[in-house]
Amino acid sequence: MALSPLAIDELAETVLGCVCAALDEVAEEVPGHPGCPDCRRCVVPGLPAWDGCEDPCTEHTGGQLSVNVTRIFPSTVSSFPQQDQTVRDARNCQPPPVTAVELVITVLRCAPVPTEEGCPPGCEELREAARILHVDALTVYNALLCCLPHTAPEGRRGRRFVLGQQRTVGPQGGCVGIEQTVTVALPPCLPCAGVPV
Repeated sequence: MALSPLAIDELAETVLGCVCAALDEVAEEVPGHPGCPDCRRCVVPGLPAWDGCEDPCTEHTGGQLSVNVTRIFPSTVSSFPQQDQTVRDARNCQPPPVTAVELVITVLRCAPVPTEEGCPPGCEELREAARILHVDALTVYNALLCCLPHTAPEGRRGRRFVLGQQRTVGPQGGCVGIEQTVTVALPPCLPCAGVPV
């Protein structure tokens, strides 16, 4: 039996929900932090377009939050998250012991831009944008560490995952933000249920 056709989509939606909830929580703790974007928070196909950092819906929760899949590959219980190089053929239709999915979480916010006269943004504007970026960075990191393990399907011990690198992106087009990668092991199919993940 094959893996559930909705396994990746459900995982991406779960990660989106974890990160959005964490951004809203931190907005209550950190004065002036914008929280989870109201309008632009979604699972996207392929690389996210930088459609806008300003939120046209409200003045308080601007930005863009997206989750996308960058790759899917076979792995094993003992070598996760490394790619399994085992040759497979038509006699074995069963998926590998572990199917790994690499996701990228992107949070974009408005970046200070030069004035109409061409003057660079002031240090106070830059400092505030940096503070928001730094809070977003650790909030995404903490959301994956604290929320993701508890989202495993019923009866599982917790999701198996490895955090990848996080990097700053931008400023570009008036946006600046972070990209965080995470590689997650999908739950096995039913015939594979004896294999721990």
